[in-house]
Parts: sequence; C-alpha cells; structure tokens
Amino acid sequence: MPEEQCPIFVVDCHVRAAAELVSHAWDPVVLTALRLGPTRRKDLVAGIAGASDKVLYQSLQRLLARGLVARSRPAGPTAGAAGAIYQLTALGESFADGPLSALARWAAEHHAALVDS
Repeated sequence: MPEEQCPIFVVDCHVRAAAELVSHAWDPVVLTALRLGPTRRKDLVAGIAGASDKVLYQSLQRLLARGLVARSRPAGPTAGAAGAIYQLTALGESFADGPLSALARWAAEHHAALVDS
C-alpha cells in the first residue's frame, strides 16, 4: 500500500480500520466459528468456551453493524430471536478466510514465544 494512501498515525488509516475488526477479543472467535456455516446464537454459546450469551450478543451486534455477519429469521416455530441464524457475509468470509486465518496461523506458529512473553 503506498504511503500517500495511508500516512503513518492517521486516524482513518486502513491498518487501524482492519485492526478494529479484531480489537474486541470475541469478535475474531465468533467470525472463526461462523466459518463452519450458518449458526444459531445458542449453538455459538454452546460451542465457544468461556463466552457468555451477553458477550456473544454484543459481538454479533458489532459484526452485524460492520457488515461482516448477516442475520436471518426462518419461518415457523423458531422464528423468534432464539431462532435467528447468523452467517458470514461475503465481506465476513473474505476477512475470516484471509487475514484472520493468516493471523491464527501466525499465532499457532509462534505460540511458545507468545506464551513465554
């Protein structure tokens, strides 16, 4: 990326915009979990150790607002909020499968050094 497009320390820098996507600890975890496919919130809570329903709700709201996740409500008896299905948007998939996946690989490769720090 050319320097003129993103001067160092500028508030609206592209790096800052991308870093904000991982600034909340649970957002990348939720994105990674949704890589497996459309999921209900209750199943995310059950499948993500250590995350409360409140934390997951807040994370999903941030990801929805940023356009990384979409919510749909199927018809029928599960049509309420508990039945809402969350899935990655095309933008969410590109982030989760690209930079987020690379970050996870880097963290796995350097786990020992990160833990020893």
